[in-house]
Amino acid sequence: MANAEIPTKPYLLRALYEWCVDNGYTPHIAVKVDSRAQVPIEYVKDGEITFNISPVAVHKLQMGNDFIEFSARFAGVARHVSVPVAGVFALYARETGHGMTFEVEAPKPALQAAAESEPRSRPASEPEPTRPSGGGRPALRRVK
Repeated sequence: MANAEIPTKPYLLRALYEWCVDNGYTPHIAVKVDSRAQVPIEYVKDGEITFNISPVAVHKLQMGNDFIEFSARFAGVARHVSVPVAGVFALYARETGHGMTFEVEAPKPALQAAAESEPRSRPASEPEPTRPSGGGRPALRRVK
């Protein structure tokens, strides 16, 4: 029996990340949150969350074939983050919006409803998680 083929998505994510860093850009990942994701739920909006994963923003970044994991500070508190590669729907450079979007499975309805009902308390001094400038999401190429 043959082993299951590893999808190309984790390799593309790693390559795009390296491209961003090599060009001095700030890599961001956008993730559909589901039951497998370990994220600060107070920053989830509409079942999605975006992370700055630049080397200066995160610690111990591991971009595996199944999960992307790192430590980052949220409101001054270090938190461990783990997101399934299957839930990543974009990786792009904040400065230019260049990157890629990907197909993902819909998040589990129970967690999405829980994330939307959570109060979103954020101190006034803490900025909203970043999205690409220029209004809205960047125009990226979809990879299937």
